[in-house]
Amino acid sequence: MVHDDELDQPHRWYATNLVGVPARLLASTAFNANPFPLSIAGTREAHAGLFALLDGSQDLNEAREMFVHYLLIAFGLRKPEPHEIGAMGVAEQRRWRSNWRKLLQGWGMDANGPAGAVLKGWVESRFGLVPGFHKAPLARFPSPAWVAYLEEKSASRYHNNNIHQQLDLLYEFCQWALRRFPLAGSASSERHLRLWRGSTRCEEQLIDGRLQHRRCTMRLNNLVSFSLSREDAACFGDWIFEVQMPASKVLVFPGLLPGQVLQGEQEVLALGGDYKVLARYA
Repeated sequence: MVHDDELDQPHRWYATNLVGVPARLLASTAFNANPFPLSIAGTREAHAGLFALLDGSQDLNEAREMFVHYLLIAFGLRKPEPHEIGAMGVAEQRRWRSNWRKLLQGWGMDANGPAGAVLKGWVESRFGLVPGFHKAPLARFPSPAWVAYLEEKSASRYHNNNIHQQLDLLYEFCQWALRRFPLAGSASSERHLRLWRGSTRCEEQLIDGRLQHRRCTMRLNNLVSFSLSREDAACFGDWIFEVQMPASKVLVFPGLLPGQVLQGEQEVLALGGDYKVLARYA
């Protein structure tokens, strides 16, 4: 439910989700300071066989190969053999099969492109976190910026192969992996990862404090890229923000998946919200 005085404040909108935590709590500094595990309803139950196999893996390399192989089979992502192509119709041969890897690679190229809209839409659907920016500020609804975002996030090109269900599995696999194989060098505790983000769009994200005072609170988009090191973050802006990221808000971390997925080798993809940060000028 959205009241008229909230039409230009997306962060205050009510939104349902599949993790059983109110969206406003999930986006709050209180949750980020004292997080707890999250799970997308029904995902592990629907793919119990996958997680039973993962529990038997010896290391992350073995686990991620199991995960990728399972998705190839479950979502028909395997490239057809030459003899199989001959038996397909022309339409089937040309059909675009959307998949998690292409989506993440699209984000790495342009977080404000169509792939970015689909990922932000998935976060909105599963976690109830409404985006605040896509190509332009998503302020009062309706607006041209909102129309453009809605068109891109629902484009049929990306929704012809259960892409949200693929991302559900990716999130659950990431959470399983963080608990089984903690990310070396980045965990401040069992519940947080120490991450950095470089930015030049600072003042409009501030909701409490001043950059010059170093400690302040920022409102980040519903899906955001971070870096594992301060040095890598410095490549993306004049200001660097250190955050204690709840492990339960992480979607992708370096080494989780085989091959080149995101643009940066040290890039972490995580859910946004209101974060208390430590700001430094690069």
